[in-house]
Amino acid sequence: IGQAAFLPENFTYSPHRPCPEKLPFMRGLININVSEISLDEIHQLFSKDTDIRPGGHWRPKDCIPRWKVAVLIPFRNRHEHLPIFFRHLIPMLQNQRLEFAFYVIEQSGTQTFNRAMLFNVGFKEAMKDYNWDCVIFHDVDHIPENDRNYYGCGEMPRHFATKLDKYMYILPYNEFFGGVSGLTVKQFKKINGFPNAFWGWGGEDDDLWNRVHYAGYNVSRPEGNLGKYKSIP
Repeated sequence: IGQAAFLPENFTYSPHRPCPEKLPFMRGLININVSEISLDEIHQLFSKDTDIRPGGHWRPKDCIPRWKVAVLIPFRNRHEHLPIFFRHLIPMLQNQRLEFAFYVIEQSGTQTFNRAMLFNVGFKEAMKDYNWDCVIFHDVDHIPENDRNYYGCGEMPRHFATKLDKYMYILPYNEFFGGVSGLTVKQFKKINGFPNAFWGWGGEDDDLWNRVHYAGYNVSRPEGNLGKYKSIP
């Protein structure tokens, strides 16, 4: 996204034209609430919005979404985190006028967690479901602090979560690609997805960084403080 200003409140746009990337609904800082909430309460909270279809699938009616975004969430035993995640992400993505749905990929059993493999499985399943063109790989405990952190894809793979509170809002190292990343379907296929060999936490993001660069891409990141995230405790 370039340096263009965000559109004014009274801006009108057409249902027959692409949604702008810098909408007046995107006000910046999000009021983050990590207090516990149940999935039933989330259902109740969003039940009034009849446009949300199964899987949280939503598309804007007042403009044509620039991206069709599948949000993939690797999951095991984080039942208290998931509703908090939805509480924040659904309104944010609606404000960004993206078409989106969520895919929660749950690992059963007691084997060591394999985050990367879950992402690959989620990608394959999501592609059977709909013609998504942008995929966001999102840890369930990462909550964006700014709704101007636009969840569309671009010419280069995107690393969204550049400043995490648990790392004192500092990028741990330049090749860090963890937490939340996004690639077009074409980019993800070109790099041949995530590695399946990483059991346990860590390593798979560094490998993804290498795959991205090996394929001739660079990684783009949000400017300034747009990439700030809160980690759910």
